[in-house]
Amino acid sequence: MNALSEITQILKDLSIPAETGVFSSKAPDTYAVLVPLNDSFPLSADDWPQADEQSVRVSLFTRGNYTKQKNSITRSLLSAGFTVTDRRYNGFEAGSGYHQLTIDVAKAYEFEEE
Repeated sequence: MNALSEITQILKDLSIPAETGVFSSKAPDTYAVLVPLNDSFPLSADDWPQADEQSVRVSLFTRGNYTKQKNSITRSLLSAGFTVTDRRYNGFEAGSGYHQLTIDVAKAYEFEEE
């Protein structure tokens, strides 16, 4: 399991289409773009990583009121064991009519050996 696949499933369960990096399909009224931010090994033992911490930015774009979706996404991410490291409103894009909100999250996974 990794953060991108887990977040994609969470958003799918909330009926929010999501893609990684850029939304390449025709943009609906609400969608998300996932951007990997960081992969690190915060915990090691015997010179070998024990945990793989993955950070992702969830950029939500919506033409409607973003408050309900922001709260639903945040609750779902927290329930799945993610830590919310930042949440901010980035503004309204007058040209496209979208509000943009970003939610940065992190989660540690057990480091998998091959």
